[in-house]
Formats: sequence, structure tokens, C-alpha cells
Amino acid sequence: MLALALVYFAAGRLGLSVATVGGNVSPMWPPSGVALAALVLLGPSRWPGVLLGGWAVTFSTGVPLPVSLGVAVGNMLTAVLGSLLLRRVGFDTRLGRIRDVVALCAGAGALCVGVSSLVGALSLVLGGVLGWEELGSSVWVWWVGDLMGVLVMAPPLLLLRQVGRPRRYGEATLVAGLTTVLGAGIFFLPGLDASASHAATFLLFPMSAWAALRFGAAGAAATSLAIASVAIAGTARGQGPFSSGSVTQDLLVLQLFIAVTSVTGLLLAAASDERKRAVEKLQLLATTVRGVHEGVLIAEVRAPGSLRTVFANEALQGLVGRSLGELTGQDPCVLYELEPELRQRVRAALLAGEPLCAEVLLSRKDGTSRWSEVLLSPVRATGEDVTHFVATHRDITATKELQARLVAAERVAAVGTLAAGVGHEINNPLAYLVLNLETAARSLSEGGLPGMRDALSGVRGALEGAERIRLIVKDLQVFSRQGDQDRGLVDLNALVPPAVRIVSHALRHRARVVEEFGPVPRVLGSEARLGQVLLNLLVNAMQSITEGSPTLNEVRVRTSTDESGRARVDVVDTGTGIPAHVLPRIFEPFFTTKPSGEGTGLGLAICQQIVRAHGGELEVRSEPGRGSVFSVLLPAAPVQVTSAPVRQPSSPPALPASRTRRGRVLVVDDEPRLAQSMRLLLEPYHDIVTTTRGGEALALVAAGHRFDVILCDLQMPEVDGATVYRRLCAQAPEQAERVVFISGGAYTAESRQFIETVPNRVLEKPVRPEVLMATVDNALVEGSALVEPEPVAAVGGSRH
Repeated sequence: MLALALVYFAAGRLGLSVATVGGNVSPMWPPSGVALAALVLLGPSRWPGVLLGGWAVTFSTGVPLPVSLGVAVGNMLTAVLGSLLLRRVGFDTRLGRIRDVVALCAGAGALCVGVSSLVGALSLVLGGVLGWEELGSSVWVWWVGDLMGVLVMAPPLLLLRQVGRPRRYGEATLVAGLTTVLGAGIFFLPGLDASASHAATFLLFPMSAWAALRFGAAGAAATSLAIASVAIAGTARGQGPFSSGSVTQDLLVLQLFIAVTSVTGLLLAAASDERKRAVEKLQLLATTVRGVHEGVLIAEVRAPGSLRTVFANEALQGLVGRSLGELTGQDPCVLYELEPELRQRVRAALLAGEPLCAEVLLSRKDGTSRWSEVLLSPVRATGEDVTHFVATHRDITATKELQARLVAAERVAAVGTLAAGVGHEINNPLAYLVLNLETAARSLSEGGLPGMRDALSGVRGALEGAERIRLIVKDLQVFSRQGDQDRGLVDLNALVPPAVRIVSHALRHRARVVEEFGPVPRVLGSEARLGQVLLNLLVNAMQSITEGSPTLNEVRVRTSTDESGRARVDVVDTGTGIPAHVLPRIFEPFFTTKPSGEGTGLGLAICQQIVRAHGGELEVRSEPGRGSVFSVLLPAAPVQVTSAPVRQPSSPPALPASRTRRGRVLVVDDEPRLAQSMRLLLEPYHDIVTTTRGGEALALVAAGHRFDVILCDLQMPEVDGATVYRRLCAQAPEQAERVVFISGGAYTAESRQFIETVPNRVLEKPVRPEVLMATVDNALVEGSALVEPEPVAAVGGSRH
């Protein structure tokens, strides 16, 4: 504080050397800048040093003690208020921001020095040192002098800690030398014309700008201090462009020149520093965006709902298999394989300028696709209007594949839980099928009319057993399909009975099952996935009920339409219920309260995932000891088709006699007994040729044989049904049109795609006899005979 007081005193004596009002008021007051810089750097607690120095310098002029104390208090308050204000606004002493320059010049400078000018001038007037008529001029000159001290002296002192040897030492020396020489020439060169000297002062502005742009705030502050020192010294001696004979007036005008030079230099340096930092941040951001593992795409909004790609990082380029040149200028939406519903959501987000998170399928240049989780974020760079969208992509292809495996594993787990019951359901009809066939065989061997009647009764019983087995296998096929390849209109009323039949045997020892069907709209989705949801919910309901009291417990499956028009399926049980502390966690993956070996903790999590993927919701209500209600809510499909009511299967009808002409039929199936069965069924009405190999069937056609109908199995070794069809299309197109496929199930992606695209009819095994005969009859009615019927040798050694 003593050192501060001494420096303040020395700077004050320098300022008083050009005092113009009563020997105590100077238009140039360096101590104001010294005091402000000291309290900013050292802290406001050093204010006694400012007070002591201010009192000493004023008292040294012969002013009475009370007056000098008043002047000192005013100077001290200006410095304290200025330092507190700068701390309040987060002032940075490096002066690298425009806001810091404005805070220093306008806040701590123009605003706070008003305190010292007013308090100091009043103290001098009240103490009798100045007259009242001099109060106005004293306040004005005092304010200008203190302001110049802040603008000229404070910046270099604040920057003193940051100043080191400049990296461009030669350039710094050149700037300093030119500024000094030019300033000395303008303000000390005698005989210079007034107009020429005024014009020459403008040459100092490029010096200040040069120093500010090349050396920052330190260069600008040093240049301003040098210009101010030379200009004040010259003007005080009556030289330079601002000399007019009145020292007070000349110095006041000079201060305006110094203020403009100083503030301009500081602002220019701050703007340059801010630009440098902005460029560095932009380069850092660009480097970071280019280097991140997630794909980043930036698109410019050209018109509402219209985008144009302006940037894509290397990760996104690798994700879509395209270069930056191929992506720039294109609409990014062309990369997405969007379903209509998702396309509508994306368009709505673009028009509304709202963020969107979705899973999309990206089209690669090589024709393949990758799953990506995209986060679409709007950017308002120029105000409230959205100018750009940033799309962040994360490759989730591996995650989707893992999810598919988990779904398949959970499906297997659910069916595995019911394996014993399904086996029992098959064994029952299989048992009486075998018994009825044995009875029929024995009755036929005995002969006679009673034996024929017993044989016919046994065969009918066998047919009923076979029909029950066919329905069980069909129900299992619904839940064994993979993925979403079969997305279409799904009737939930038709989907509930298969799920109930599969779980019914295991459930009948725990509770009675009630099916309650109501009007329900069709939904757009995967029959296999939604069937898995129902099956999992039924298994979950079954496991919540203990065995032993089936008459006291109930599992009810209810379909309806909710108030908003959505399809609703409720699975209601009277089991143990779910405790309140467990209820919020039941949809977490791998969370289970079941004993080890009885649950994977994935069932409900996968159910929720499937329902959400269909745009729906899975809700649960439960009360411990009174059961639970799981509700599946799905949006109705945009296009509805009237569905037939759910009907229970009935006994197979009697076989009708063929109502068409006798035709020639080729049966191609790798199972000899099945081919033989179809031959026995059709032979009374048509000429039948059988073969167990696709290649032999092609050889028959190549040899010139023509058939009215070709019944061809899809899954065969060596040459399968799809290959037979393709070769027929190339060699004998008219025979390819006659093919009717018989499939035991499409287990590969290729076979599923073939079934979906082939125009021919596809029958599912096991084919009911009346369906097979009707299909052959319809094929004969739709087309004329290709050749006259004649006996043809059957492949494999038999002749028909």
C-alpha cells in the first residue's frame, strides 16, 4: 500500500504539471489509471494506498487538510467502485474480449470517474480554493483528465503481467520506432503548416491498428501510451496540430484524439483476439466432428421441408459408402429407407423445426443397408428461424441383429416352457389316429359289410386326429417365423386362438381360460411378432398362478377397441400380482423375480420392444394377491378390411367327386410316401405321374411330355422347387404356369422371398385332401388340355 501511495504521488505530480484550473485540476491525470489497475490486480482492499497517495499529492499543492482529504476520498471511491464493477461483470485483465474493453472504458472509465470529478471539484469549491463560477469547468476538466488516465494508463499496467518478449521482435521494434518518429515529427517539428499537421495525425491511426492486429491488446495499449505521451508533451509546450494558444482548450481537444486512438486500438485488438479464438474453436470443432466415431451430417434448410447437405464427416461417409462430394448438395433424406409413418414423422419434424430421434435404414452405395439411430437436431444460427439441421448417426446394425437373436431366443424359451404340453396335445390325437388306422386295417382284413363300416368309422376318426395335429403344427408355425418379413394386416381376433391353444394344456392345471372377442380394427404389423407378445403374456399369466385350484382361477383374453380407436388386447389373470416396488422394473431387460431356471428376464422387455416397434403401448395394472392386467394397445391400420368372425375348426368334409375332365398331373415330392398318397387320392380322376426329384421332372418336360398340373414340393435336395420353376420359365413357359407349389414351411430368406414374389399358388403342408382336389380341378378349368391324355411311364419304376 505504501508503494502504491508513492507511485500514485509521483503520477499525480506529473499530472499537476499541466494543471489548467487553479493549479489543482488537470486535463491529464495518470493516477486514476494507476489506482484502478492496482485495485483490480491487487484487490480493493488496497484502497488505503490510493487514499494516502491522493491526499499527499493534493496536500502538496498547499490545499487545506480537509479539502485534500475530500479530494483523496473522491479519487479513492472512483478506483474502488471501478474495480468492484469490473469484478462484478467478470472482467478479464487480458482485454481479449470486446466486453472487457467496453467495461473498462465505459464502466470503470466514463461512469465511475464522475464520482471523483464531482467530489473533488465540490471539495475545492467548499474549501474556498475555487470559486463557485469555476465548478462546472472544474468538473468537466477533472472528468476528462481522470478518463484519459483510465484509458491510457490502466491498459498497459493491467497487461504488464502478460507482456513478454514478442515473438516478432523485429516487427515490434519497427512499429515502436515508426510510431515514435511519426509522433515526434507531428508534435515537435517546428514550422509545420497547421493543415498539414492535422492531416499528419491521421497517420497515427494505422500505427495503432498495426500494433493492435499484430500484437493484440498489449501492442494497442503500448502504442496508445506512446502517442499520448508525445502528444501531451508537445501540446503542453504549444506545439503540434492541437495548439491554438489556450492550453486548457488545446488539452481538452487533444484528449478526444487520444480517447479515439486508445479505444479504437483496444477494440480492434479485442475483436481480432475474439476472431482468432472463434477460428480456433471452429477448427477444433471441425477436427472433433471429423474424428468422432458417430456419423455427423449437417444440412442446410433451403425451403420448408427441403434440405441440402453441406457437410458429412468421415464416419458418415464410411457408414453410407459415399464420398463427401457425392453427399454434398444432395437431399439427405434419399439415404433413408423410410416407412410411410416414419417418413411423415420426419417431414413433420422438419416443418416444425423440432428434434427427432428414430431408427432408420441407410442405403449404401453398394446396394446393402445399415441400421442407424439418427438424432435430428435443428440449428437456429441467425435467430428464431431454423437454418440448418444436424443429423447424428450411430450404427446399430449389430444391436439390431442382437435384438433379433434375443427375440428368437425368447420365442424358443416361451415355446420350450410349453414343450411338454404341446407334446401332450400332439400325442393325444396321434394316439387315436394310430388306433383308428389299426382298427380300419383289421376290419378290412376281416371283410364283409360290418368290417367295411368299422373301417370307414376308423378312417374318419383318423382324419379327425390328423386334422388336430395339422392345426397344432400350424399354430406352432405362426410363432416360429423369423423377423418382420410377413408385415401386413393382422387380425388380432384370429391371432388369439392359436396362442391360447398352444398354452391351454399347460394352463388347464392352474386356471380356466376365457376368450372374449369384441370388435377390433386390424393392425399393420408382423403376425409372428405380435403372436409372440400374446404367447409371452399368456405364459407370464400362467406362471403367476400356482397349480392345484383351476376352478378358482381364471386367465381371460379380451379384445376390444379403445376410445381413441386403437386395437386393444387385455390378458387378465387372477394370480399373485406384482408388488408395488417391483412394478416399475418389470420391463427392464434381465430383471426377474422368478427362481433360477424359470425365467430369463427378457420376456416382458421384448414384448414392450415389439409393441413399441409397432407404434403401440404395453400397459400393466396389478394388485398383489388379486392378479394383473396386461394391455396391448396398437394403432389401427390406415386401410381396414372386413374380417370374418373367428370360427372353431370343424371335422373335414367328405371328399367331392371331380367335376372336371380327366387331366394329366405330375407330382414332384422328395417324400415317396407323400407322393404315393397324392397319387392314390387323385388317380381315380386323373392320370398321375410321380417323381421324387426335381431334375427328373425337368427331364420329363425336356423329353416332350406335357402336363395339365404340376404339383411341386418347394424344399427338395439338389434341385428344389424354385429351381424347377425358373428352368421351366426358360425352357417351357407354358408348363411353368401350370405349377402349384406345396410347401412345408419357408425356413430361409430366399424361400420366403420366392413365395412372396411367385405368381403361382402355394399350398401349405399338410394339404387337406379336398383342398388338393379342388386346386387341381380349378387349374384344369382355368386352362385347356395341352395334349391328349395317354398313359405315361412314371419315374421310379411304377406305371399309372
